[in-house]
Amino acid sequence: MATENTTVGSHPVEAVSELFDTVLILDFGSQYSHLITRRLREINVYAEMLPCTQKIADLTWKPKAIIFSGGPYSVYAEGAPHADPAVFDLGVPILGICYGLQEIAWQRGKNVAAGDKREYGNSTLRIERHNDKASHVDALFEGVEDDTNVWMSHGDKLSGAPPGFITIASSPNAPWAGLAHEEIPLYGIQFHPEVTHTPFGSKILENFAVKIAKCQQNWTMEEFISKEIKRIQTIVGPDSHVIGAVSGGVDSTVAAKLMHEAIGSRFHAILVDNGVMRLNECEQVLETLNKHLGINLTVVDASDEFLEKLAGVEDPEKKRKIIGNTFIHVFQREAEKLTAGHGKDIDYLLQGTLYPDVIESISFKGPSQTIKTHHNVGGLLDNMKLKLIEPLRELFKDEVRKLGTIMGIPDDLVWRHPFPGPGIAIRILGEVTREQVDIARRADHIFIEEIKKAGIYREISQAFAALLPIRAVGVMGDQRKYDQIIALRAVTTTDFMTADWYDFDSKFLKHVSNRIVNEVDGVCRVLYDVSQKPPGTIEFL
Repeated sequence: MATENTTVGSHPVEAVSELFDTVLILDFGSQYSHLITRRLREINVYAEMLPCTQKIADLTWKPKAIIFSGGPYSVYAEGAPHADPAVFDLGVPILGICYGLQEIAWQRGKNVAAGDKREYGNSTLRIERHNDKASHVDALFEGVEDDTNVWMSHGDKLSGAPPGFITIASSPNAPWAGLAHEEIPLYGIQFHPEVTHTPFGSKILENFAVKIAKCQQNWTMEEFISKEIKRIQTIVGPDSHVIGAVSGGVDSTVAAKLMHEAIGSRFHAILVDNGVMRLNECEQVLETLNKHLGINLTVVDASDEFLEKLAGVEDPEKKRKIIGNTFIHVFQREAEKLTAGHGKDIDYLLQGTLYPDVIESISFKGPSQTIKTHHNVGGLLDNMKLKLIEPLRELFKDEVRKLGTIMGIPDDLVWRHPFPGPGIAIRILGEVTREQVDIARRADHIFIEEIKKAGIYREISQAFAALLPIRAVGVMGDQRKYDQIIALRAVTTTDFMTADWYDFDSKFLKHVSNRIVNEVDGVCRVLYDVSQKPPGTIEFL
């Protein structure tokens, strides 16, 4: 979890949240919670999200400010989530959004009830100014028009202002759509400033974080590089060696480059051929990391081992855990070989885990329910000998790409589409065999090749071909065929927490379909997935 830091000897190593002024977002389960984090980082203020059940006493760092997110619950319902009351004793500014506003009101007077009319979508917010009050009261809406559009999404509402609060905004259906405490920087708003449908939303969040909480706007990738390299050097120490899990994707490559910059030749990059890589993947990765980045890379062919363990397994969670666990077994073997060769112990395993992986893998009853276990954060062995080091754990994908560009990684690699750690195994809906891998791999190669030829690769955030576990009748060469079905998926997204499907030209899809059916044996039909995230996820499994 992001609350943890590391101890080297008797000296604690600072977490990222201790190196920057940090706004803590407590997640009550809103589909928009991660967007609060994104909006703050866009204005160069560092923010982290934790479940609303986080015990304040367990934090190893003190936030500069706190935001309560929205959520799908009623604060007055039995079993509804509530924040640790100690959060109000920290003496830092607090902002409640939607459910967060109601949580503040509930803890300060329980004046929340079901509304007689729900309010979803655009609404007009009327700002109420209080020039005669303390300066902090009007600070939240400084620079915001008196009547502005906002995005509402609530059924419950306040039945009155809690003691000590005054109204700073209202809407036609929410008389207390904005509240401020008269004496301390404690605020609540009924609308969602984090969504693009609220035009002044970023301004409101900036007012809270910068003007009210006095956060420094120093969250930049240039600043992150220098501080993270020093942090890595402190964690690893002057003698320990690190083994690195690389795949050729931007995440693991940037992590590897950062580690190489920090400890030089004591970093050993390892690429495991798990038998479910993309076409010609291992050869391309070896050339890129060695030739362009100067990183010594060892390729380990463990394809037989992985495929044997995956034989007969169809459940996606089992696939992920098998692959994650097998990765660790292979890495530990390689670490032992390197130890014997160098006469030095290898203590750490580098992984390119990103923040969305962490968000989607942490859960408590209700909010932020676990969608799937990411192999980087949930498929590792409890008795693993190597200690994990994850320098990108607090970064979103766009931040990693900025970091890669700054560090001189080739542009085509920086903008390469993500590829899951479990590889094509989770793009095969059913048993993973060499034959199935070959079908999915060749279909995927054709799809990506045509996307690049069309000049639209950078417009798409992620694209791939999946092999469905069903067969259909087809006709090829006047013969009846009963073959498999390929499903194509291409999405656009800024943070990989939500995504929309890419709207291809029909001629493009027709051309790709013809190529796959004609060039990939065992396939007679091609489908295109037009599901958004949510309700779907980006990957099929």
